Amino acid sequence: MPSTPGELLIDQGPPRPRGDWTLEHHATLRRRIDEARRAAAGTPESLAEIAALDTAGAALLAELTGAERLAGIDDWAPQLPAERRALLRSVGEALLLCEPPAAQRSHPLRGPLAEIGRRVEGIGDQQKQLLGFIGRVLATLATNAWRPRRWRLTSVVAQIHQTGLDALPIVALLTFLVGAVVAFLGATVLRDFGATLYTVHLVAYAFLREFGVILAAILMAGRTASAFTAQLGAMKANEELDALRTLGLDPVALLVLPRVVALTISLPILTFVGMLSGILGGATVCLVALDISAAQFLAILERDIAIQHFLVGMGKAPLFAFVVAVIGCLEGFKVSGSAQSVGEHTTSSVVQSIFMVILLDALAALFCMEMGW
Repeated sequence: MPSTPGELLIDQGPPRPRGDWTLEHHATLRRRIDEARRAAAGTPESLAEIAALDTAGAALLAELTGAERLAGIDDWAPQLPAERRALLRSVGEALLLCEPPAAQRSHPLRGPLAEIGRRVEGIGDQQKQLLGFIGRVLATLATNAWRPRRWRLTSVVAQIHQTGLDALPIVALLTFLVGAVVAFLGATVLRDFGATLYTVHLVAYAFLREFGVILAAILMAGRTASAFTAQLGAMKANEELDALRTLGLDPVALLVLPRVVALTISLPILTFVGMLSGILGGATVCLVALDISAAQFLAILERDIAIQHFLVGMGKAPLFAFVVAVIGCLEGFKVSGSAQSVGEHTTSSVVQSIFMVILLDALAALFCMEMGW
């Protein structure tokens, strides 16, 4: 049968497609559909005059009628042959699947809440990784504890020198100054009540229980955790960690354990020095500004300050040291290989370490308060 050119009549009433709606007449039918849109002719009510139809023509009809209406061809054009309705229905449903979803009006709070959710999820993932790494470090420590030949005493001593001895001056100076500040503030407030003598108690309680250990731990978080991350991150970027694994050596046992053990030994020593320096700073202020002699200061410490406050402060030091060292090493292992990644994870290790130190200190304070210590 000869091919009848496809047409779209838009002169009167709704548009009327007729003739062959096939690929051969695609360009002409496209122009007619554009004219119908400009004339706002609406959608056709019947497709009975179409002589021949293929998928190209069905796609044009979908543009003319809408893919959703074409997918429901059985409802408004049941008189068409079953095979033609099946073709039109299939094309309409396929085009519906390809259409992008309608843009929903975004609530102004959706973006900030989504960002908060992502940040909380990221914190949760970090804590899961930290717990997993702590378990691996403890397992490695338990495995090597019974094998003295695997102890790396030289590495431990070198790390103690770097993390402990080199940090003594800055810890002593900082705690001395903070002790002086605490004494000045306490004296300023207590002078109004005629109780300047209790400045001694304030300084002693503050440094024995809190300031001595927390200032030393925060300094270690900024000084040592960042150093651990940078060292291990640079080794990973240079593929030195892969080389160790290739040689059959465990990087956790070789690199992490000496750092963890060294900091666990160093921080209690630094905490003790911090306590002494802070109390010495407070004693200096008491001697200069409050006319409290050194002998009187020491007598009050001996008479009124129980040993349990010293033990509480010292007991928190190994826990803080372990957490700071583990976070610093974990962030070093997470470096991806670039200099930018080393910087990002170094910053992250400092922030996480300080956050965890303050969080653990708050939990320890609540625990000691409930226990009456």
